[in-house]
Amino acid sequence: MRMDQMARFSEPLSASSDDDQTFDADAFARLAVELHDADGMEETVEAVVQFALQAEACSYAGVALTLRGTREIAAVTDPLVAEIYQFQFDLGEGPMLTALTEGVAVHVPDAANETRWPTWTAEMAQYPIGSVLHAPMWANAQLIGVLSLYNTEPNAFSADDEAIAHILARHASVAVASTRDDETMTAAVDARKLVGQAMGILMERFDLDDVGAFEILKRYSQEFNVKLRDVAQELIDTRKLRGDAR
Repeated sequence: MRMDQMARFSEPLSASSDDDQTFDADAFARLAVELHDADGMEETVEAVVQFALQAEACSYAGVALTLRGTREIAAVTDPLVAEIYQFQFDLGEGPMLTALTEGVAVHVPDAANETRWPTWTAEMAQYPIGSVLHAPMWANAQLIGVLSLYNTEPNAFSADDEAIAHILARHASVAVASTRDDETMTAAVDARKLVGQAMGILMERFDLDDVGAFEILKRYSQEFNVKLRDVAQELIDTRKLRGDAR
């Protein structure tokens, strides 16, 4: 994230002085603008976790994403969050993994005395974490990730913190889903350009029409079990098709 963008988050996220303790709408408005201006997935999730640090009682933050069965550590404010994420992936248990797979919010008031995930609790003894809060990220009825907040002290997260986490997770979900759609569309356009360029090479070399050139690319893709765009890229780079000694 650029320094000028990080400056937008310099004001702490806090409840207003109203009796109902409504949250600072201006803070979330700033976040919405920042997420809209973010350039790609990496900058989007980085903006989310940096903003999360402004939430009351948040010492560390992270975002893990899931897509078509794959999971990734998308952004963390400290390497220890990545370590905590990773050992849960490796162990197959933990509050983050529960939130990420079941799509439910998970609050761990006292990490040292947590009983729901005994292996996780034992592993967490090496980290300076007292309490944990995970909020699922949903977009278009699809679970896409989880926002994680950590504090070094037990019983640090209040009902207000939980409300902040859920609001932030909703903002993050919309931004991440939109960014994914944009990147998918860009990748599709790039793939079509590559295939078109490769077809042009074949048409010129073998005096083929576009149908014939595409059939050759498709045949090589199926024969070698390689994506069509990768076959096209290889032809463009080497001026040869895979297995062609010429």
